[in-house]
Amino acid sequence: MIRHPQDDAELLALVRRYVTPERRYLKLGGSMLRMQSPECDRFMRELCEDAGLITAAEIATLLEGGWRERRTAAWLVAVSRRTEFRERLGELLLASEVCCVGLAYSVALASFGTARDADLLATYLDRYLCRPDLAYDQTVVMGALQFIDLNLGGGQADRFREPGSLWQQWLQDAPHMQGDSDPTPSNLSLIRRLCAFVDECAEAR
Repeated sequence: MIRHPQDDAELLALVRRYVTPERRYLKLGGSMLRMQSPECDRFMRELCEDAGLITAAEIATLLEGGWRERRTAAWLVAVSRRTEFRERLGELLLASEVCCVGLAYSVALASFGTARDADLLATYLDRYLCRPDLAYDQTVVMGALQFIDLNLGGGQADRFREPGSLWQQWLQDAPHMQGDSDPTPSNLSLIRRLCAFVDECAEAR
């Protein structure tokens, strides 16, 4: 069950503290890559501060909320390197209960960058590449998996991308992808840039 701030005083307090100030939840993602100094410097500094202040219990509570809460929590997890939330993020990614947060989960797992994170991303692709009717987070998850592969040399993404593979079939069958070229390079670039932002935040902490 998804918790809603309007019905939950505990969650509402956390939303007001971590999620909505200066509409943070909207900026977490590709839009923050377009920020310029001094806005970007302040945004990064405040994100780092909150990543250090928020408790594990508070993160767990935010991850029970809607997309705004979960997106913010996933970024705070990534910046604070709280790998104890790896499995929970993988579960939430696979469940895909809410929209607009798959990129945040993918960035967090890609920033952890272990073989287990690659397994979680691959599990998602095994399920959702079989659903061309669902325009979910297949493309950013593939980008995240390739990012880990490039760093680990694991080659997990290879089985999805060979001729006749699930990825090729999904690109062909998904109505929203018709006529588009393979989006993997652009999504890999996005994941790389967002993970670089996470690394910069982590180093600043």
